[in-house]
Amino acid sequence: MPRGDHGAPLILTTPGVVGGSARIARTRIPVWTLESYRRRGLTDAEILDSFPPLRAVDLAAAWAYAAAHPGEIERDIRENDEA
Repeated sequence: MPRGDHGAPLILTTPGVVGGSARIARTRIPVWTLESYRRRGLTDAEILDSFPPLRAVDLAAAWAYAAAHPGEIERDIRENDEA
């Protein structure tokens, strides 16, 4: 799990927070949301502009998490597209 400067995890999963989906620590922004924006062709800079609390290190952690957990991210995107 990617960690920040002080050793705290950058990606968290918490039951009851954003449906238990993996999210950026300190936020309620799910990894699947960021990955879905990236798939639509947004650049990291555009995503950072859209989500002011995020830092470049958060996106790097999100991309690493999405690559390591493709089935989970696919499921979350599919479930939320259907909602």
